[in-house]
Amino acid sequence: MNESDRSRPRPGAPADGVPGTGARPARARLDPPSLVQLAAEAIRQQILSGELQPGARLIEERLTEQLGISRPPLREAMRLLQTEGLIDVQPRRGATVTRLSDQDVFEILTLRSALERLAVELGVPVTRPERLERCREALADMEECASRGDRANLVKAGYAFHSAIVALAGHRRLEQFYQSLQRQLLICMAMNLYAREHYYEDLAKHVRRHRDLLEVIEAGDPKAVLDELAKHGEQSFTQHLAKGSQPRTESMKRQTTTET
Repeated sequence: MNESDRSRPRPGAPADGVPGTGARPARARLDPPSLVQLAAEAIRQQILSGELQPGARLIEERLTEQLGISRPPLREAMRLLQTEGLIDVQPRRGATVTRLSDQDVFEILTLRSALERLAVELGVPVTRPERLERCREALADMEECASRGDRANLVKAGYAFHSAIVALAGHRRLEQFYQSLQRQLLICMAMNLYAREHYYEDLAKHVRRHRDLLEVIEAGDPKAVLDELAKHGEQSFTQHLAKGSQPRTESMKRQTTTET
């Protein structure tokens, strides 16, 4: 065999590091978000940040102008948000941000509390360090969101933090059940952040409360964690629902005046 024969690739031999092909490896393709996805995310952020309150009407003319899109992708985006449980759409009445009744809130939050308590009973003290790392990563995301005043993503990071607490138990079905509440919990957590910020605490204090909870978890005493969890839930928006009062900012007053 001469030199040129040795340099020529054999049929079916690897080429450019790809076994069994003569082609270069294809680059992974990342499709950009669609217009529908971008519109849905923009509205989702407004809901989770508290800019759009429960019961607020979603007026198509206003949203198409605000988002710079036509009605077809907007309507598709709203259908997506409807499947997520963030908005309600009714014939002839249009779309509104989902409003939870007092009973809805009671059921969602008591169920969440029961699941988190069970997770603590099963998972504290923590025997797998990587499970605590998931809590720390979520807390770091919360701190970053709070530092830039990103309320919508702070709500998402807060959910990730509590989901990580549930994961401490290493109980797959418990995690799946908790995840099934995600959409409803996000609405409750958005309402809670809004009320806490207007009545009790700024964003930095909100995050610090979660850091205190994590420190108790790291210490490894399950009873102390359960006590801290109970204290963690105090001064929530549910107290103001019971009193029939809700925080109202100037922007909310303007929005109500415009829509009525």
